[in-house]
Amino acid sequence: MDKDAELIKKLKDTTLKDKAFSALLEGYQERLYWHIRKIVITHENADDVLQNTFIRVYKSISNFQEKSSLHTWMYRIAHNESLRFLEKNKNKSYANIEDLSSTHLEILFEDVYFNGDEIQIKLHTIIANFTEKQKRVFQMKYFDALSFRKISEILKVSESTLKSTYYAAVKIIEEKIMN
Repeated sequence: MDKDAELIKKLKDTTLKDKAFSALLEGYQERLYWHIRKIVITHENADDVLQNTFIRVYKSISNFQEKSSLHTWMYRIAHNESLRFLEKNKNKSYANIEDLSSTHLEILFEDVYFNGDEIQIKLHTIIANFTEKQKRVFQMKYFDALSFRKISEILKVSESTLKSTYYAAVKIIEEKIMN
């Protein structure tokens, strides 16, 4: 039995659930944090969304049908929680998408946890101007090093569409970095 299968079994056992959940937190907290952070931008928001993600995981682990890996299932929950957070907070008024992108960049660059050099700042600036779909796919593939298959399971989009989106984003980055 692999490590995740054993962990899932313990998580579904009410007598072992709390101890197993601590192991789950230890194994996945940082990876999920950075996935969420790329979507919600700030450390504080990422912490809130991460907490909501793990609450949802804890409450729904008994319903996990194991049709995907534990990793993929939790990424999907984290992704959906991040989108819920953004949806809930979108009522902040911005004149247009450029204002929203520049506001997010200002927040990122002022964040004490961001220590990017010039090329990283340029990369984040380019990514901020992507469509939401391009941004999510690029971040999951490039920063999280997820396979197209896993991204497909998380986002419920075909692999060929993801590849097309990702390589279009890479081309945009290459063109803009060289300028």
